[in-house]
Amino acid sequence: MMPVLSLGEQLPLWSCLPFVCMLLSIALLPLLAARFWHHHYPKVSFFWAAVMALPFLAVYKSDAAHQILHIIIADYIPFLILLWSLYTVSGGILLRGSLQGTPLVNTAMLLMGTILASWMGTTGAAMLMIRPFLRANQYRRNRTFMAVFFIFLVANVGGALTPLGDPPLFLGFLHGVTFFWTFRLIPQMLMVTGFLLLCYFAMDSYAFHREDPAAAPTEKIPLQLVGAHNFLFLVGIVGAVLLSGMVDWGEISILGVHRSLQDWVRDGLLVGMGILSMLTTAITVREENNFTWSPIIEVAYLFIGIFITMIPCLLILKAGSKGALAVLINAVREPAHYFWAAGCLSAFLDNAPTYLTFFSTALGSFYPGLPESEAVVRLMAEKPLYLKAVSAGSVFFGACSYIGNAPNFMVRSIAEEAGTPMPSFFGYIVKYTLVFLIPGFVLVTLVFY
Repeated sequence: MMPVLSLGEQLPLWSCLPFVCMLLSIALLPLLAARFWHHHYPKVSFFWAAVMALPFLAVYKSDAAHQILHIIIADYIPFLILLWSLYTVSGGILLRGSLQGTPLVNTAMLLMGTILASWMGTTGAAMLMIRPFLRANQYRRNRTFMAVFFIFLVANVGGALTPLGDPPLFLGFLHGVTFFWTFRLIPQMLMVTGFLLLCYFAMDSYAFHREDPAAAPTEKIPLQLVGAHNFLFLVGIVGAVLLSGMVDWGEISILGVHRSLQDWVRDGLLVGMGILSMLTTAITVREENNFTWSPIIEVAYLFIGIFITMIPCLLILKAGSKGALAVLINAVREPAHYFWAAGCLSAFLDNAPTYLTFFSTALGSFYPGLPESEAVVRLMAEKPLYLKAVSAGSVFFGACSYIGNAPNFMVRSIAEEAGTPMPSFFGYIVKYTLVFLIPGFVLVTLVFY
């Protein structure tokens, strides 16, 4: 079987076109053909997946089949299991009572979610906090910017401090970066978080004073947390993910795809946590929480197309200076280059392999020929700015688009289902990413890199 790097070296850049078309479909069809998209988006996803997969299989045969099976078994299925378990468990936690979404309350909730994200993952924190956040602001007319800043902070930036926060940092942990090393990103995270919270508070204060005071709820109902036992299942999910990175129980091969036994055990535990949550939580609690399966179903259909069409992009990226993106890889030399290159690719590709590519680029540039275990220790001690740049870029830039990080699409779907209008794919980028995120990232570059 052809090595991954050899295959990546052969693929032309135009092999990424199905991925581009998949993104354009997500961006444009809801605007240009909303009814068609609503009824047929699974077919659109499968169509672009087939457009990539069939020629890929015809040309590269068993090597292509292995890559497709690998991304489904080793990446897509675990990705979906993690999302499903977090979505199911968090959907069983209900905050009753009259929590009124004022600028101060909303900012406090965003800050709380940002803090939680590094300890229970951006997906876990987002799924836990999004419904109470939306309910608190249900009486507000202008809610779109609230959900967008929620994606910025809770679903992305907040995951920068520990390997539990975001998949790229977990990959670094698996490759020898110590668990608490990422605490060194606190200054960068505080700068971005502070900048975004200030922008949010200013926008929310302006919008709040334009609201009709009569629309605010007047009934004062004490806050009550229902389904709190589900926090035990959330702890179980976090523990299962952490365990899978700390033990080595060997490998199991399924259809030629090698996966660690501990990864299969983790996935089984995650499914178990979700099932236990469904069995132990009253249906009325989920109904009162406006819980439906629609968001997770939408993510499942769309991301199978994204994952499969993304294969050539990832293979070319992994080929490094020998692939079609050699110009980009070879141009990365300074910490600022690593921050922006890892970040811009993470905004539209899977940020985990993007992190690993530039992590490996740094190791190869500074410590060629050294064993990885020794090189990583030296990188942390002697060239920490480069590792910080790769780490921060991979995590922060996930907020730049709906597909930049797993929970972004989930939050959008839940918000729309709850009646909060969300910007289009390009509207999100033009109205929010370019206006708020990019200036914040420029500030981080000027101060730290």
